[in-house]
Amino acid sequence: QVLLVESGGGLVQAGGSLRLSCAASGRTLSTTAMAWFRRAPGKGREFVAAISWSGSNTDYADSVKGRFTISRDNAKNTVYLQMNSLKPEDTAVYFCAAGSRFSRFDYDYWGQGTQVTVSS
Repeated sequence: QVLLVESGGGLVQAGGSLRLSCAASGRTLSTTAMAWFRRAPGKGREFVAAISWSGSNTDYADSVKGRFTISRDNAKNTVYLQMNSLKPEDTAVYFCAAGSRFSRFDYDYWGQGTQVTVSS
């Protein structure tokens, strides 16, 4: 079992920044790949970014590339999502995910999400 707990969401004005954190506990060896997804109101879950265990491999959705940065600190069992130049369309519940495969879709564990709201 892996427990993922997101934090750092909140309300921010367009153009602002937030840093999300996701702390993993339990079977952390199952977190070789981690990712962030988001779900906006009325929409399905959307891939945002992924990172390999070492951090040497990252992947970003086109919609966030150049604005968001995913990173991880394995000593703290934590993955981060630095979000800059936020836009109202970034408003969503953001979820972190963990699994053994670096991909845009295949993850075994999911957090409960943290709300990010970007005002105009």
